[in-house]
Amino acid sequence: MTQGQALDILNQLMWQAMIIAGPILAAILLTGLIISLIQATTQLQEITLSYVPKMLVAALLLIFLGPWMIGRMMQFAFTAIRMIPNLG
Repeated sequence: MTQGQALDILNQLMWQAMIIAGPILAAILLTGLIISLIQATTQLQEITLSYVPKMLVAALLLIFLGPWMIGRMMQFAFTAIRMIPNLG
């Protein structure tokens, strides 16, 4: 395996990680921002209030996007396994 091949595989791995984790992280960020705005306008400064909506959003996204995420991971794994004989 050359250095270029290793960097290419690592690059693909990082892109897959961003594509898979991106929607959940963006939704949690947006939820936290909305909850923070609501807390700021109502002057309700309860720290634990933001955790429950974030966990609900993450759980719902995992339920709905889980099959797609697993499919992407399996596709990458199969591609990586198929590349093993060519790396030698």
